[in-house]
Amino acid sequence: MIDFLIKMMEVDSTSGREENIVSVIQNNFLPKIAVCEIQEIPNGKKNIYYKWGNPEIVFCSHIDTVPPFIPPYNEGTKIMGRGSCDAKGQIAVLSETCLQLEAEGKTNFGLLMLAGEEVGSYGARTANELIKGCKFVIVGEPTENKLIKAGKGNALFEFTIKGKAAHSGYPAKGDNATERFRVFLNNLNGIDFPKDELLGDTTYNVAMISSNNAHNVISDKVTFRIFFRTTFVTHKILEDRIKEICDDHTEYKVQYGDEPIEFYTIDGFETGIVSYGSDAPELFNLGKRLLYGPGTIFVAHTQEEHILINDLHRAVKDLKNIYYKLEKEIGKEN
Repeated sequence: MIDFLIKMMEVDSTSGREENIVSVIQNNFLPKIAVCEIQEIPNGKKNIYYKWGNPEIVFCSHIDTVPPFIPPYNEGTKIMGRGSCDAKGQIAVLSETCLQLEAEGKTNFGLLMLAGEEVGSYGARTANELIKGCKFVIVGEPTENKLIKAGKGNALFEFTIKGKAAHSGYPAKGDNATERFRVFLNNLNGIDFPKDELLGDTTYNVAMISSNNAHNVISDKVTFRIFFRTTFVTHKILEDRIKEICDDHTEYKVQYGDEPIEFYTIDGFETGIVSYGSDAPELFNLGKRLLYGPGTIFVAHTQEEHILINDLHRAVKDLKNIYYKLEKEIGKEN
């Protein structure tokens, strides 16, 4: 499991480069009886789907990572580097779980590895259309070995604020788009979003800010993105609130978004909630959705990303326990 994780982490599969890791996985993950399917995504990327029989329970995580690429380093008790917990560490754990279930004679499960989770879950949307007959999907994300009860939704807005260029010595002759941007952010900060009893506050992050004017020219345009983390009480009202603070100089479009989600849980596990997104909302055709995995989100997407080796081994035991409990539930339904 650790060797497989290191081999995956040695490959740069930041979003958009997922094809770099497909052959690495196929050449190093070699179950005895599983059938490997490659799912072609409309944008040219690929998902990898291993099937043992006709899967009713699918283990799932993603093969892309956020930039920058950070090579792996084994410190003895933990693995450092990009993807160690988000989410190549999840792939390694799920792969080992599947190998052990295969050795125990199980033939009703699958392992789904998805492209594009970090940039809109395009791989998940393709898998959701193709996979049939699944009753449970266990999505691997860094949850500190907890089963998650609920997760926030998200929405990515792309904004353009227009002004009028002028010589910076005579600002009154122009219309400063950066000043309009400042006012917009103040108004955004003034929105009193209702607090969700389970998921808490609605939060946002401003990114990719651009005003491509010379230092001695009043800005005529500012572009930026805002990524919102929404709750059950704010997701559907978010766009209306944004419209209220937009004027004739402000344009926006929604790039994508997922609603908040309630996950399926089972007895015997510590639970929690998360404020980050996953592929789970896009996998609604795969039955009841669970979220579980080793590692902590607090180091994901950072230079300090790592995962504890003991947590990897604990996760394999937990996932097998989850699988057998879900299998019993399926038996009762049948």
